[in-house]
Amino acid sequence: MQKTSRTRQLDAVLAGFDERHVRSLVAGWRLDAGEQKSEVPVHAHRLGQLVFAASGGVTCEAPDAVWIAPPLRAIWIPSQTPHSVRATARAQLCYLFVQPGAVRLPERCCALELSPLVRELILDMAEQPWDYESDGPVGRKALVLLDELARMPVEGLHVPTSEDPRMRRIAKLLADDPSDRRTLAAWGDLVAMSERSLARLVRRETGLTFGRWRQQLHLVTAMRLLADGVPVQRVSEQLGYESVTAFITMFKKAVGKPPARFFADLAAPR
Repeated sequence: MQKTSRTRQLDAVLAGFDERHVRSLVAGWRLDAGEQKSEVPVHAHRLGQLVFAASGGVTCEAPDAVWIAPPLRAIWIPSQTPHSVRATARAQLCYLFVQPGAVRLPERCCALELSPLVRELILDMAEQPWDYESDGPVGRKALVLLDELARMPVEGLHVPTSEDPRMRRIAKLLADDPSDRRTLAAWGDLVAMSERSLARLVRRETGLTFGRWRQQLHLVTAMRLLADGVPVQRVSEQLGYESVTAFITMFKKAVGKPPARFFADLAAPR
């Protein structure tokens, strides 16, 4: 099946996508998130899915974590994984759908750093019809893309989540107001647990200490806001940091670079 339009609005993805029409190893779309933030609610595909942010940012919520892909990064969503997708305003995305077992990538969602070659192959495949010959030029490019994707480094841009109702309540409150600086003991009082019991719960459910888990939520929130063009000063204020310097120190410790350098390097050719 050949696509009727090479660029689609994000909110039309579910309405217009029938994965039964995908017979090739890889099929793609280029997507425009439009002037407003866009979201595709929870769904799942038989096919594996790669969401590449050519510009702007994209967030994927899966059963065990929330993943963020800033510009020029991608999120891998394995076959049959329930997930939702949220894009920043004016984001330019590429969706690739991959046949199960066609690529050697993790069996759980992950964020991927992409080489310039892989970025260009993704952009090219997103422009191709879905009925290309497997032994033709496009089919050979698809094989190269799948081989290269398997070599891409996995990044830790995610927040582990939990089905525990107490954890979900805390996570929702922190997502609604990431500047909330309540102590672990205060959070324990809120969910009727002792400080020690809550600390054990967080560690068991996420593999992180409460402080590290909250910092990871701050990092993912910061990535999303910065990718949406929010100035560093405002991001720092929204996350409740006492100063921009404190926020930049946290960001640099987490990803190895201050925010301005991180996003500048994303766009720079290697």
